[in-house]
Amino acid sequence: MSRVGEIVLVKIPLASGLSENISPAVVIGWSEKNSKTLKLARISAQSDSYVVSSSATLLTQADLESGTLKIACLVLLDKVAFIDAHFLTAVGKLKREKILEILRTNTTHAAGMFAEYQYTEANFTPGKTAVPVSGKVLGAKELQYMVDASLDGWLTTGRFNNAFERRLADFLGVRYVLTTNSGSSANLLAFAALTSYKLGDLAIMAGDEVITVAAGFPTTVNPILQLGAIPVFVDVDIPTYNIDIAKINSAVSEKTKAIMLAHTLGNPYNLDAIMSLAKKYNLWVIEDCCDALGATYNGQSVGTFGDIATLSFYPAHHITMGEGGAVFTNNGKLKQIVESFRDWGRDCYCEPGKDNTCGQRYCKKLGDLPEGYDHKYTYSHLGYNLKLSDMQAACGLAQMDSLQQFIIQRKNNYNYLRHALRNCEKSLILPEATENSDPSWFGFPITLREESGIKRVDLLQYLDRNKIGTRLLFAGNLTRQPYMKGMNYRVAGKLKNTDIVMNSTFWIGTYPGLTRDMLDFMAEKIGVFLEENAISNRG
Repeated sequence: MSRVGEIVLVKIPLASGLSENISPAVVIGWSEKNSKTLKLARISAQSDSYVVSSSATLLTQADLESGTLKIACLVLLDKVAFIDAHFLTAVGKLKREKILEILRTNTTHAAGMFAEYQYTEANFTPGKTAVPVSGKVLGAKELQYMVDASLDGWLTTGRFNNAFERRLADFLGVRYVLTTNSGSSANLLAFAALTSYKLGDLAIMAGDEVITVAAGFPTTVNPILQLGAIPVFVDVDIPTYNIDIAKINSAVSEKTKAIMLAHTLGNPYNLDAIMSLAKKYNLWVIEDCCDALGATYNGQSVGTFGDIATLSFYPAHHITMGEGGAVFTNNGKLKQIVESFRDWGRDCYCEPGKDNTCGQRYCKKLGDLPEGYDHKYTYSHLGYNLKLSDMQAACGLAQMDSLQQFIIQRKNNYNYLRHALRNCEKSLILPEATENSDPSWFGFPITLREESGIKRVDLLQYLDRNKIGTRLLFAGNLTRQPYMKGMNYRVAGKLKNTDIVMNSTFWIGTYPGLTRDMLDFMAEKIGVFLEENAISNRG
């Protein structure tokens, strides 16, 4: 029988034939090589030196199944030793729940120690060390929370997901946040919700039109196509890279039902103009905020202007949980519809592992089902299973502690690059924030001026040789992508700037893992290339 959880006294024989008592300890494991050699954690009285922490657990008489503890003590998980069982005398036993608590704390403490070594900042060597365009920034808490979630053995959405949704809703200032397994799924769910029969005449139907842009990521537009609506593409403005407000009115027709746009690379679009248009024509507004967590317009968080909004938690984004996304809204009916589409299309809204939340599980008559048919297995939408795991949510919850600092670092990195590249504006169009906005920059977009004579591919290859990461502005011009052949869409006017983005725009990183040395190196190499090629072009 395992001795884990025993309170023991240790007596080590001395050369004189006497023995030396060592402070009491708790058995928390055994040696892999010899099961008779037990792993002990020291027990100590509380003091200024030892307080309850990630490496110390409180122990009281109420935690004991047998034995006596005269005063409250601490189990010190950073004071561990392996001792042969021959030298141990059992004097008590912990209750099962206390044993599990100590073992859990010991495991998460070890994960934190691992993270301290794993995620230390490496030295930067220009030209040899990669300068990523994006990436994740992880610490001890992320690993500890993920390990803690795995120890629950629950796996699907659970306590960490509930805590994450509440924390994110507070940050955004909205009533409802629903997590999902990616930002792309979030866009699908947000748009699908607006096609629900429960919205009556307001529902988006096949053949209805949705105003959007072609200069962006495909999964902002794909749900429109997948659900039978027609995207209407409007040109973008350079250097904000958002929809050209001057051209949006020409896109409206009698079929227009919604506007679905992303805040490009964290730069908010003109929400005054968008919301004014939406109000005038009674249009739904879906804000794709996947690249824009923390951005504001007139001091208000993006995503809280329209009817429904989305986020992504892919490793490149402002916070991460590996894969993951969220839909958020202040509309209670939309929240319930999104939840239905996400959870198999069912009409029931019980959390995983719970039943009869509504108190009417066997009391309803829906569709052509018999009266009293189990509400848990009644389906009101053609749905999916797009939930995430609790381990993913645990990582996201830990990241929330760093979110505000991440946003500040992204803004600082943007400003630093803007200043460092100011002398390159003869050849480059540098990005600009939309008026009245405070972007939370996902990246730093750059467009090569036509008169520079420089080919984008030459610059990107040069940066790649110097291990500087770059990205194009996603799909460039979606209408020219292979998969769009034969698709049903409409273009309002011409996509002149969208084609410029496709041919001449790229972006470099602003993510918090970039150091000043990396930012200096990026700016330096771009400047060197432009200077050398300006000379060769003149020659």
